[in-house]
Amino acid sequence: MVGRYKAPRPRRVTGSNQRIIETVSPPPKRVYQVWKGSNIFCLRGRLIFGPDWSSLLITVVLIVVPVILFAVFVSLRLVNDLHHQFGNLVLAVAVVFATYVIVLLFLTAGRDPGIVPRNSHPPEPDDDGGISPCLSTEWTGSQNGASSLPPTKDVLVNGVVVKVKYCNTCMLYRPPRCSHCSICNNCVERFDHHCPWVGQCIGKRNYRYFFMFVSSTTLLCLYVFTFCWVHLKKTMDAYKCQLWTAIIGSPISSFLILYTFIAAWFVGGLTVFHLYLICSNQTTYENFRNRYDGKRNPYNHGCASNIIEMFFSRIPKSRNNFRAKVKEESGVFFSPHSLENAISSDITKISFDLEVGGKREILASEEFDDIQCQIENLSGLERCGTRPQRPSWSSITDSWEITHDFEALSADFGTEPGFTERVRNHGSYQSFL
Repeated sequence: MVGRYKAPRPRRVTGSNQRIIETVSPPPKRVYQVWKGSNIFCLRGRLIFGPDWSSLLITVVLIVVPVILFAVFVSLRLVNDLHHQFGNLVLAVAVVFATYVIVLLFLTAGRDPGIVPRNSHPPEPDDDGGISPCLSTEWTGSQNGASSLPPTKDVLVNGVVVKVKYCNTCMLYRPPRCSHCSICNNCVERFDHHCPWVGQCIGKRNYRYFFMFVSSTTLLCLYVFTFCWVHLKKTMDAYKCQLWTAIIGSPISSFLILYTFIAAWFVGGLTVFHLYLICSNQTTYENFRNRYDGKRNPYNHGCASNIIEMFFSRIPKSRNNFRAKVKEESGVFFSPHSLENAISSDITKISFDLEVGGKREILASEEFDDIQCQIENLSGLERCGTRPQRPSWSSITDSWEITHDFEALSADFGTEPGFTERVRNHGSYQSFL
């Protein structure tokens, strides 16, 4: 009597048919983590510094060390030479003034100077006639007739035509008075200059703090310079000596007098120069390039109005939210290095999948040929009247494993439906007694 042997439940598919690579989506990154510029971020994007942050530390040292020397070697002696209350006031003013200068320094160096966000793709050409026809014709001619954006276009500012340039790095037309800083690699609104002492671009959002920092540093230098001379005068009166003898007897005061004298000329000159720029509503970049020589400055509204605009107007909010989450697929803020890594990883993954897929197809073809040979042998035994031997438990189990393996392979590679059915029939045939 012929019966069908009930095979046990097949085991799991072998590892070759399981998913090879499981894509795990990484946590979303923030803007400051994929920023294309050369800036350095602190406190998770709350503070933004320039790339040359070491110059900022040098500036802090140049301010703090002389003030400490003044407080320890000059102010404490003035407390005894002068009235105690007045001497303590000299010390307190020096410490508070130095703290105020350091705060202004970090307000200048640690905030967004007015960075214009980059575009993910070039803008569409304008059709409103705002582009200069002469420039547009020259540009398209230089590009062999290819449709491209012109390098400049004209905009109207307070009745004056102003040319704005196209930035290939940020893929945008810079707003008026905007320039691209090669050190920070950003377009900055109302770009004044990149200050090496602050280590940051000076622009629309931090120029006020920069001027307050420079002018306050000038006053601090004059303050220390004055009271160092007072200390030398008190030394001369106390010991009834000449100036040279007092200088030798108070080397710290002498050093601070020389140091603050040189520093006051430097920062004092900057203060006067920027005061002139504020009154005429110019930037350092525009002044050095003689932008308004023989031309009317469209931003100059008079000395009083310019001062009010600089010191009493509201500072605009940053156009960048550095702590916002971004999608990595967008690629708006990716640096070229990260883009190359992404492309190389995709190519590696595709080649790996093709290689594995090819191996699977070869494996399926070889196993299918073996099964066809076994079926043909079994058919020949039937025609000769010979009964096959009873299969063992392990052979039955292996047959079901092969069947399920081919089902997974059929689903992966789109094998014809008859392929899986033929394998299943072969397994059923072997299970007959």
